[in-house]
Amino acid sequence: MSEAIHHTHEEHETSPWPLVVGIGVLLSAFALLSGFAWQMPLLGLVLGGTTLAIFAIGLSGWAREFFLTSHDEGLGPIAVSAFIVSEVIIFGSVFAAFWVGRVENLQQWHTFVPEGLNLMFAVWLTLILWASSFSMLFAERAFSQGDKSRSLKWLSITFALGVLFVALHMNEWSHLWSEGFTPGANFFATSFYGLTGVHTSHVLVGLFIHAVLFYVIATGLMTSERTTFFKGASLYWHFVDIMWLLVAGNAYVIGGAI
Repeated sequence: MSEAIHHTHEEHETSPWPLVVGIGVLLSAFALLSGFAWQMPLLGLVLGGTTLAIFAIGLSGWAREFFLTSHDEGLGPIAVSAFIVSEVIIFGSVFAAFWVGRVENLQQWHTFVPEGLNLMFAVWLTLILWASSFSMLFAERAFSQGDKSRSLKWLSITFALGVLFVALHMNEWSHLWSEGFTPGANFFATSFYGLTGVHTSHVLVGLFIHAVLFYVIATGLMTSERTTFFKGASLYWHFVDIMWLLVAGNAYVIGGAI
């Protein structure tokens, strides 16, 4: 009887790391509000940096705790697949709103398209994300073969390509803003930043996941017998890459057509 009670108590665990990550999520909202709604860019920058630090600490601590104390049930890919279904609904809603607005503003749409919108630039961004998908595949394959060093190299390349994508995208936004193509300027501007912004936010989440993945591999917390996290991270990254094709097709091809 005492053994049963003791076993029951062992099944109930507490962890501070979800709370830490939750605080990071809360601060991220205040960072965005400070920078864009409250017109306090310095505060937004400080809160944004603090948010990144909290995320880094919370996610790394959570991952370390999992790999040291928990069991791998192999449900990661299933959970990520279910999450992706919900994400498809979110993206689908944004696409639907864009299509309706595109039809309703058909006659004046040519006045919405900025001169700086470059379809070839979207092609380069696509190639960067495609390359990152291949490097992610190589990283996962190398790890499954027991070559941790090669896996980390490919994972680093994937991370670098993701950072390059975000940096180039933000630089494009800056140039478009300088032309007056700002959120709220017209329907296309609002839709463009809505589509590309939602996607870029998912790329940033993927980069956070990559950083945690790199940490657990480099520290030896992840073994060849426990690769569920790797499979889930890889599945999420491929989803982000595939969604970019739809985002770019709408924002640059359909939206940029005059």
